[in-house]
Amino acid sequence: MTKGPVLIDLEDTAPAEGPDTAPPVPDLTPPEGAAMHKVVAMAARPAGGAGLARWFWGLGLSLLAAVLSVAAWDFATGLIERMPLLGFAVTALIVAFLLVLVIAALRELAAFSRLARLDNLHRAATEAKADKNLSGARDVTRRLEALYAGRAELDWARANFAERKDDQFDADALLELAEATLLAPLDQAALREVEAAARQVATVTALVPLALADVFAALAANLRMIRRVAEIYGGRAGTLGSWRLTRAVMTHLVATGAVAVGDDLIGSLAGGGLLSKLSRRFGEGVVNGALTARVGVAAIEVCRPLPFSRTKRPSVTALVRRALTGLFGQE
Repeated sequence: MTKGPVLIDLEDTAPAEGPDTAPPVPDLTPPEGAAMHKVVAMAARPAGGAGLARWFWGLGLSLLAAVLSVAAWDFATGLIERMPLLGFAVTALIVAFLLVLVIAALRELAAFSRLARLDNLHRAATEAKADKNLSGARDVTRRLEALYAGRAELDWARANFAERKDDQFDADALLELAEATLLAPLDQAALREVEAAARQVATVTALVPLALADVFAALAANLRMIRRVAEIYGGRAGTLGSWRLTRAVMTHLVATGAVAVGDDLIGSLAGGGLLSKLSRRFGEGVVNGALTARVGVAAIEVCRPLPFSRTKRPSVTALVRRALTGLFGQE
């Protein structure tokens, strides 16, 4: 009988696995497009807040402008008394600066006027179509031809429409003809801009791991895309006009519930197992690109002078597939 402890050789026995050797738990949370949701939330936020905040900022900026104007005037007149030549030179610079401000303000007003012109055309076309008003439809098409009179790329479309418009004796038929001839080339150009923006946002989100980089890239790409869509349809906007237009597009997007993820948009992308083959970062890129495409479709709806009738509303799924084909690999 053996006395003492019994020793067992464990050289051939594999060590037990502990928490430190366990594989990481996979992240099963589907991508949500966080960057684009932040962009939409920022752009759709009401400007100025409550009435008290608007009064605060309005009075504060007015007071600041008055103080700066008086200070500049005192500085210029005092300098003229001490050193006339230098004083007159500074006065000329101030006058030139004020002239530039006036020109910039006039350009912003013109930009707002162009955007309002598109909005009025869209509203008039909708009313003429709803009321079956042929005279109203003809007035809309005349205004549409005047809007695109200086566009060389639409010369053939305008000539084609001019040849066929007198044969239309129905408001719906006339507006549909204008949509199919005058707006078809513009629709294609707008869709190319949307696809390019979706591709850019998806690429930056997938390849740039820096914090907030995807948010800033998505915001810049969407602002540029919305401005380009407006320019294509004849509503070239200035700085303030572009931001106002962006707010209108994002508000339209929120109001229609089009920022939610999970319907045919993501289902079509994930149905073939695409997202399951990608990393979470690449999945976020795909979703952000898809949401950018949704913003682009909303921008087209807001900026287009005629509502969609004969031409079908652009499919977000088709836009995303064309924009992202080959970007992250194929099935």
